Amino acid sequence: MQPDDRRPGTNWAGNHLYRATRLHRPANLDELRDVVTGASAVHVLGSRHSFNGIADAEDLVSLEVLHTEEALPPGVAVDRAAGTVSFGAGLKYGELVGLLQDEELALHNLASLPHISVAGAVATATHGSGVGNGNLATAVAAVELLTSDGELRTFSRDDADFEGVVVGLGALGVVTRLTLDVQPAFQVRQRVFERLPFEALCEHFDEIVSAAYSVSVFTHWEDDVEQVWLKIRDGEPEPDELFGATPATVDRHVIRGLDATPCTPQLGRPGPWSDRLPHFRMGFTPSAGEELQSEWMVPRDRAVEALQAVRSLSDRIRPLLLVCEIRTVAADRLWMSMNHERDSVGLHFTWVRDQEAVEELLRDLEAALAPFGARPHWGKVFTADASAIAPLYPRHADFVGLVERLDPRGVFRNEWLERRVLASV
Repeated sequence: MQPDDRRPGTNWAGNHLYRATRLHRPANLDELRDVVTGASAVHVLGSRHSFNGIADAEDLVSLEVLHTEEALPPGVAVDRAAGTVSFGAGLKYGELVGLLQDEELALHNLASLPHISVAGAVATATHGSGVGNGNLATAVAAVELLTSDGELRTFSRDDADFEGVVVGLGALGVVTRLTLDVQPAFQVRQRVFERLPFEALCEHFDEIVSAAYSVSVFTHWEDDVEQVWLKIRDGEPEPDELFGATPATVDRHVIRGLDATPCTPQLGRPGPWSDRLPHFRMGFTPSAGEELQSEWMVPRDRAVEALQAVRSLSDRIRPLLLVCEIRTVAADRLWMSMNHERDSVGLHFTWVRDQEAVEELLRDLEAALAPFGARPHWGKVFTADASAIAPLYPRHADFVGLVERLDPRGVFRNEWLERRVLASV
């Protein structure tokens, strides 16, 4: 296998230029092992939907399933008795859900975008929404990991290190296969409510975020919350009103002024889980395209306080904001999950692509959220370093120890991980 002479270029948003000089596309596990054991610094390049240098290295590896002889095959296998599906780590959610639909099976939840790689979403504890739904990594039943010494190891739920391996941040090895829990396929109806008074959101927060299987609140931090998206699972009641908000009469895009065609169907039309749980359709450019993203997780029982703290900065936020999404995620036990041992509310900001101005604002925004123990999303833009982040994770020291055990050569460490995660505190 010859490395691709073309440089990897930039991430999805165009705000990070990969420093890698080589991009490898292994055709099989042996070729992947040769790359890993021969490299001094290597990472996997997923769907490029990260907004920082978490996945950068001198050598990058693509496991993207291109359905050619030049890519690792997906090897999708359904085990109905165990209630799982396993597959090669190059798959994107949009590809996986199509295969599950053919089997009349479903995942418990999906992220806003079906365009992202499953392994990348799992490694950073990315999530959908719902008070009873854990992030996407909580569906993992087993992980197959190629470590820097070339050993292929499998971690399942009965292994002591499993809860540390799942959200591995790319620091432990190359995830080659994943096994996820599945359930019978289900239908979802999507209903959008508009112009919810901000004070009503604060006064009835728990009732609003619990109004459907998955709920997303979109705001520009004005007097009225612009939209509330309810994803209602079959068998759940559909509310007629929502504390003063009115039902939309046409499909909506989450970002003002954009055509709703790329968004998943609304107006209460029933459809498969895979076509309703994401906000965007697979065949279209998701969100706004050129943008930056930041996100913090705060404890759900302090969410309203956090909303008020953010709103105090609204005059500075609005000029840089495309939209802010508020959503809930259930607690889990994964060591480096932003939802570790606490039910959470995510405050997700989609910014215009002005890195300098956004980072200047983020310092004050992070300070406003600090009293709530806000944990930044690993794949987004934030300014905090390991000295501020490590105390937020009870198992941080255990994770650092796991990195040292599984990657004693330091092949998967990079400057970003050292500064944001692994540095001594």
